[in-house]
Amino acid sequence: RENLELIYKFFKGVAWLNGNYFYKDAPISSKEENRYKQEQSKVGKVKAPICPESYLEKLELKKYADNTARTYISCFQTFMKFFPDTPLEALDERDIRDYLLNLIRQNKSHSYINQAVNSIKFYYEVVLGMPNRFYEIERPRKLRKLPQVLSQGQVKSLLTNSINIKHKCIIGLLYSSGLRRSELLNLKLEDIDSKRMLLRINHGKGNKDRYTVLSKNLLTELRVYYKKYHPKIYLFESPGGGQYSTTSVLNIVSRAALKAGIPRKVTPHMLRHSFATHLLEKGVDLRKIQVLLGHNSSKTTEIYTHVAENSFKGVHDLLS
Repeated sequence: RENLELIYKFFKGVAWLNGNYFYKDAPISSKEENRYKQEQSKVGKVKAPICPESYLEKLELKKYADNTARTYISCFQTFMKFFPDTPLEALDERDIRDYLLNLIRQNKSHSYINQAVNSIKFYYEVVLGMPNRFYEIERPRKLRKLPQVLSQGQVKSLLTNSINIKHKCIIGLLYSSGLRRSELLNLKLEDIDSKRMLLRINHGKGNKDRYTVLSKNLLTELRVYYKKYHPKIYLFESPGGGQYSTTSVLNIVSRAALKAGIPRKVTPHMLRHSFATHLLEKGVDLRKIQVLLGHNSSKTTEIYTHVAENSFKGVHDLLS
């Protein structure tokens, strides 16, 4: 390994070395078509280059979440499109820096640029098995944005202005259990533990399982919803059967906010932020909130201390 590192150091900026001969993984031997192939036909409305088969196979082999895989594929296809006549193995750090500079000049978000870097690193370091080739590639400085939060009165108004019991249950779960939209859509009937008043979240962000709380008032409404809609597998299903769509959830929240007269854009994730903030304002321990949200680090959960009302109580009014 020491000699190999010396070889990479010696040829840095001069040539690419194919690390496949040094870092071999067992290939996927399956007759089924790769599950991510359908994700890489287009980027937006522009025909995009086809991702290497090895890229798609490695995503499947490592069991990346569908949303992460879609992001990686989309970003890497856009990267390939920027170099239409250059083989991927012929690109070096200077080429990649030029590409990232182009993204910055297009005013792409910090998040998008970081995702682009991750998708590129995934190909060279994970798919090709090369050591860290991009430790000198600059990433944009991380933005520390505060979460947008609704008041409890606004949340109640959202529920009041929901069209039907199904919509009310969707909004109620997003808020009272602190769910991500994808977690809500993946809920199955057996995930509701009415005896322990808990919800089981399977394969949440980072492929982590966890439990979160279930509201007693919402459980009553969920039973009314079940008798009316009779879902078979997923808790929320489309009219034709199968999983409910992400767009439908977004539209439900947006329409309810419009009817409630909330003068700003309201998203499903804002309800999750509100869940955490309102618990903190009621004195719930930050560690408990971290567990309910499924955060790896307490630092991620601490952001809510910057928006909770009780963080500012006792501060003297300088104009009084």
